[in-house]
Amino acid sequence: MTDATADFFEGLRRRGPEPLLGNAEGSVRIDLSKGRRSERWLVSIERGNITVARKSARADCTIRARKDVFDRIAAGKLNAMAAMLRGAIAVEGDPRLLVRLQRLFPSPPRTRT
Repeated sequence: MTDATADFFEGLRRRGPEPLLGNAEGSVRIDLSKGRRSERWLVSIERGNITVARKSARADCTIRARKDVFDRIAAGKLNAMAAMLRGAIAVEGDPRLLVRLQRLFPSPPRTRT
């Protein structure tokens, strides 16, 4: 079974400079819970360059979610902004960084009307 979250962050690690981030700078910590277990990821953005680490550190923006919810975001099955508006994820700090990070998530599939 694949781990969509780990795959997403590993993909970020391998990326070169990301034009979708423009001149963004800041850090985002993602705190994920699964029962009694938790995992933390720190994404640092410096003018389009991305670094990813599995650690807990101060960040400009903190996203808290259940692991299964973030797996859906990382797999492109759920939009992060929609999840925030529904209360499925909590965001503290600078929400503009969530908007920037949202650009890197796969897009949810389009539905035919």
